[in-house]
Formats: sequence, structure tokens, C-alpha cells
Amino acid sequence: MDKHRIYTTSVASVYPHYVTKAEKKGRTKKEVDTIICWLTGYSQEELNTHLEKKTDFETFFTEAPHLNPSRTLIKGVVCGVRVENIEEPIMREIRYLDKLIDELARGKAMEKILRKS
Repeated sequence: MDKHRIYTTSVASVYPHYVTKAEKKGRTKKEVDTIICWLTGYSQEELNTHLEKKTDFETFFTEAPHLNPSRTLIKGVVCGVRVENIEEPIMREIRYLDKLIDELARGKAMEKILRKS
């Protein structure tokens, strides 16, 4: 089976859409960055480097320093598919990120988005 085209899409090309989606709902770029860093373990500097290098999604998640173990608590539907049921690991990570950005745009508190008790 061929890989989905999102794997070869650069994170930098989608990132502005994440920020725009958040800002339209009164949230900030800093909150988007916080979510991405929480999910992947990248520092802000490392995230900025990947955006500058136009790293593709597959590489971005494959090379992530520390995928947050609490990400498995992310549940729900993105693009008509339950994220917890996605079997392909990289696609599941991409959809986790989509789901977190959706939660941010819907006004959910950061503590809940970042799955803090």
C-alpha cells in the first residue's frame, strides 16, 4: 500500500494552518508550539529548526526525541476516524496533533489538552 501524501508533506506547510485555526478562536501561536513540543518532546529551538528545514511529517515524528506517553489518552474523531483506532503509528501521531489543535481551537483549557490531572 502506498503511503499517504501527508507523510511527505512538510510540517512547515501545515503549521501556519494550525496557528491560523487557533488564532481565529482567540488562542496563540505560543499555545500551538506548547502543544507540539508537549506531544513530541522537541524544544522550541528544535521545533523552529524543523520548520526552517521543512521537515516532512514522517521524519518529524520518527525523529521526535520523546513522544509523550500521555498522548495515548487522546481520544475522539479527526477527519471521521477515531484517533485511538488508527493502527499505523505515524498516522496516529499526526492525528493526535490534529486532535490537540482542534481542542485548542474549541477553547479547551491547556491543562486538559496536555492531559494533566
